[in-house]
Amino acid sequence: MGLFGRKTTESATATLPVDPALAALTGDYTIDAAHSSIGFTVRHAMVTNVRGSFGEHEGTLRLNGSDPAASAASIDVRIASVDTGIGDRDNHLRSGDFFDAEQFPLMTFRSTEAAQLGGDKYRITGDLTIKDVTKPLSIDLEFNGTATDPYGNQRVGFEGSAEILRSEWGLTWNAALETGGVMVSDKVRLNFDISAIKNAA
Repeated sequence: MGLFGRKTTESATATLPVDPALAALTGDYTIDAAHSSIGFTVRHAMVTNVRGSFGEHEGTLRLNGSDPAASAASIDVRIASVDTGIGDRDNHLRSGDFFDAEQFPLMTFRSTEAAQLGGDKYRITGDLTIKDVTKPLSIDLEFNGTATDPYGNQRVGFEGSAEILRSEWGLTWNAALETGGVMVSDKVRLNFDISAIKNAA
């Protein structure tokens, strides 16, 4: 989220003007899990997409609207909460063939840097850990705006996605198809739709 990460270069946002509306957003935020979604899309049997989400997740944002590259994000996702709409499939995903949720209950993301790409578009880079494997991941995000809800909470919204090869995180289970190809694609698209509430001063 161009509002996430550790500042690494002086030129990261030097050529981009600061939006006064973004500057006013500076502060610490808590992700509202009830109004956010973290999910995935994966190709099944080479012909269709299966979509799923994780119902239990939590996280924090530290936004610096004047210097987006100085912001940070932290997200924890509970693997056992995976939901694709099919119980047997969800149980298989929780098993040792895939996530091994009993031994590795969390998937985590910790930002390391961020960049404003222009307009409302940002890129956040950090460390994604699945099972016992940690690798860098960049997520392209769009800032959806800010609002004050009926309860007086100041909210910000972001949405974005990233693609990973699940095999790089040790998720290698598959089955060959008689017609060629495999049951589950290696490429997975991660989808993020985040609503966060500003913490009280």
